[in-house]
Amino acid sequence: MPASNAPQQARPLRLRRYLARRPLLTIAVLCFSSVALSCLLFAIWHQWGDGQQLLLPPHLRNSVDPKSGARQPPLHFQNRESFERSLEQGLERIDLPSMAQRAARQILPSVVHIRLEDNHDGKPNASGTKPEGRGSGSGVVIKDDGTILSNFHVVAGAANAKLIISFADGSESEATVIQVMPDKDLAVLRPHKIPDDLQAATIVGSGNLLPGDQVVAVGFPFGIGPSVSAGVVSGLDREFRSPDGTRSLSGLIQFDAAANPGSSGGPLVNHRGEVVGIVTAILNPEKSRTFIGIGFATTMESAGAALGLPRF
Repeated sequence: MPASNAPQQARPLRLRRYLARRPLLTIAVLCFSSVALSCLLFAIWHQWGDGQQLLLPPHLRNSVDPKSGARQPPLHFQNRESFERSLEQGLERIDLPSMAQRAARQILPSVVHIRLEDNHDGKPNASGTKPEGRGSGSGVVIKDDGTILSNFHVVAGAANAKLIISFADGSESEATVIQVMPDKDLAVLRPHKIPDDLQAATIVGSGNLLPGDQVVAVGFPFGIGPSVSAGVVSGLDREFRSPDGTRSLSGLIQFDAAANPGSSGGPLVNHRGEVVGIVTAILNPEKSRTFIGIGFATTMESAGAALGLPRF
């Protein structure tokens, strides 16, 4: 057996010795093999992959068939009407979200429900009933640390009541009023604990707003919500005086998105879901506290300096 295997074992040894004496030949063989393999892989990529399309100039990539190489004719419309009709038919096949839906999806995680309760310990009364509510409103988280902006009149009775914040994920926390701006009807709240994934709203100035721009109001009207209503900016730099004469505000955004008692303190956002104002008041000459199409929001510029926000 050893004698018969000797010639077979000697062949690889002679080949290695032969290649060792000719290093240039060895390098040439390796280079040729690498080039041949690369050409084979390129041919496969070009024929069955995306090679034909990617090797074309950028302005031709979408107009040439990657398989046949034939140039596809461009879309042609006889006139503007045929173009608009084709575009409308194409859009009908796509279920695009509305402006209000996109804006609401952006802001809803930052909107909170604020309520005041008489019972400070949060336990049922002697009769077994839950603490009686003294009022409710809305607010919006403006910083990652949980800082909430709302209306002063929403939390005006917090000194003699328990302030409860309900977050978008359903969790609740007591809160403390840390700053008030009665002349602008604004208040800043700090919850005692916040959810781990709390999302702060994006705040922008109202300088780019124009009458007719679409806006969305989000809040808890009559404690129902979060409720979303859409409308437009009706006017800018408006003034509002409450029927009892206790409040007088200026520099307001007038809007026609539905707002009712409980909506106060909620955000007014633009089409991108960015907060441009805080819903503050509604006007009703009948003094019935129901919405007739005229709402007012305090601009974020009014709160910016007091909250340490950057200039808009």
